[in-house]
Amino acid sequence: MNIDEILDEMDELLDKSASVPFVSHKKIIDGERMRELINDIRLNMPHELKEAKKIEFDCQRILNEAKINAEGVIRKAEERAAQIVSREAIIAEAKQKAIDILRKAQDSAAQLQKSAALSVAKMLNDAENSHKRSLEDIRQTKDKLQQTLKNSPALGKNAVNAQKDILDQN
Repeated sequence: MNIDEILDEMDELLDKSASVPFVSHKKIIDGERMRELINDIRLNMPHELKEAKKIEFDCQRILNEAKINAEGVIRKAEERAAQIVSREAIIAEAKQKAIDILRKAQDSAAQLQKSAALSVAKMLNDAENSHKRSLEDIRQTKDKLQQTLKNSPALGKNAVNAQKDILDQN
């Protein structure tokens, strides 16, 4: 179950909960089920972080591949230039072609590295924004839960203990 599904289930739990008599905006919820859902969120968070690390790893791999490709192109250009240079009649032309090939290879490698870096930056930014939204949703749900526990005398001593547990975690 992913975090969004867990949060949807928390919303559904709140929606299906009975209202406190004379106070329609307050609900009586199954505290044990809510705690299970919060624990599920905690267990699922590292998965999201693993995805971000995987993206970072893929970025590094792409950059390394681009570097290897660029080195191969440069090596081929140098080999070709060496063959052309061996012919004395076209030495000047060979040098110019080698320089052009080398410049194109370097430009291509730089562009590929830039493109890969931009792509990874976007992926990391998207992952960061997703995590921020999830964290904000979790905080809001936690605040609502704390308010419910704090303002719900019908839950009795268990609510006070649960509230202390939650506040102690902060």
